[in-house]
Amino acid sequence: MIPYSKQHITDEDRLAVSHVLESDFVTQGPAVVDFEDALKKRFSVEHAVVCSSGTAALHLSYAGIGVNSKTIGIVPAITFSATANAFRYLGAEVRFCDVDEKTGLICLDSLESILRSIEYKSSLCRGVISPVSFAGAVAPLQEIKKLTPVHGLKIIEDASHSPGAFVDGDRATVHSASCSYSDAACLSFHPVKHICCGEGGAVLTNDKTISDAARKLRSHGIERPYDDSHESPWFYQQTELGWNYRLTDFQAVLGHSQLSRLDIQLEARRKIAETYDCAFAEAPFNESFEVPILSPGHSWHLYIIRFKLAGIRDRVHKFLKKRGILTQIHYVPLYRHPYYLERYGKQNFPGAEKFYQSCLSIPMYPSLSLDEQQLVIDSLGLCCKDLL
Repeated sequence: MIPYSKQHITDEDRLAVSHVLESDFVTQGPAVVDFEDALKKRFSVEHAVVCSSGTAALHLSYAGIGVNSKTIGIVPAITFSATANAFRYLGAEVRFCDVDEKTGLICLDSLESILRSIEYKSSLCRGVISPVSFAGAVAPLQEIKKLTPVHGLKIIEDASHSPGAFVDGDRATVHSASCSYSDAACLSFHPVKHICCGEGGAVLTNDKTISDAARKLRSHGIERPYDDSHESPWFYQQTELGWNYRLTDFQAVLGHSQLSRLDIQLEARRKIAETYDCAFAEAPFNESFEVPILSPGHSWHLYIIRFKLAGIRDRVHKFLKKRGILTQIHYVPLYRHPYYLERYGKQNFPGAEKFYQSCLSIPMYPSLSLDEQQLVIDSLGLCCKDLL
């Protein structure tokens, strides 16, 4: 069986974890700080706070900038539920933004329409947007940043799909998760992501207020002295209602080991994408579906093809599954889910609908062998010939 994605664990990873399991600390020890320091260096940010999941990272980031019941949180319609759910955890209302039908990235015209709306202009809300750097492509962070002085937006990048991704522009290179154009960025360390901790996440930021809040809230809202300045060194106090979002030391050391190989993983993903692109440039592939835009800075968390004719995608999904090839849909638009449908009513976003109806994520992960990739290509070819 060939999955659409999976973790890649090496002997070095196993050795690093075994050392921690034999040490004095399996949680709340030095491995967590070491991992945070490595993340700061890799992404060129001033602060990194690791936590128990990517969802926790979003929750902590939103809380750190003061999201509450007066906040309107803006998220793309195509993303995983966590991007929106973390706003709701804090009582904020969510507004969905359309996406580009070809890339799945947030649509700037749709965003500006929300910001010009009577509801937004007349409210006394705190506006927060969480643009998603989707599938490994960087969201239009520069363009969104230009809107913040006028509309008072705070920006939390959901960079779960895109560590190591970048965009070369006319004036600068925009790196995902660098926080150059955002107040904070969130990473996920789920097994299918670039860096695997089993489960885990991180808040990256250049804002000490956000990092201090995230660090405190990930551990029940408890503060304690970290030097000998207090007359009672054991002293601690809970100043806010936080959560238990800590990352263990054995998860942290696994993440640290994986982070050290991020460039190797990115290179492997980019080679797989190039092989797909070369194969899919010919018939019958190019007559059946479109491929993602190949760019040097794409980090290829997902390789998403988009079928040209309606109704074909699900037939291909079933055909490939029978041949032992698993694919996935990223994602069902958030406004279609019963929870959000009941809360906000029926909505329709043309870009999101076109993307959703046509998209299929085919196998993409660093350990995908050439033989396995060729089987994916050959199987898709057989299916496309049958459909045509």
